[in-house]
Amino acid sequence: MKYEKLEPAAIDETVAGLVGWTLAADRLSISKSYKFRNFVEAFGFMTEAALTAEKLNHHPEWFNVYSRVDVKLTTHDANGLTDHDVKLAKAMEKAAARRAD
Repeated sequence: MKYEKLEPAAIDETVAGLVGWTLAADRLSISKSYKFRNFVEAFGFMTEAALTAEKLNHHPEWFNVYSRVDVKLTTHDANGLTDHDVKLAKAMEKAAARRAD
């Protein structure tokens, strides 16, 4: 699959529309740390996100400790951010919102 790297203006617009996501200094990835009520909620989020990632064939770099999930999104094949990162970030936001207090 060919991935089209986002242009700098599109990256800025995208990150501005993703609440809580941070653009890396090298502009090649975005990241966010999610905090849930407990491990079960965090794991549920990861499970839902994993199913979406599999459908998109686009997998996150992530780390989980108890109720926290740290996520980093980038498209290695494009050496930067693509629309797939944006789609997965938006899906993760929806999954996290379903677990909000």
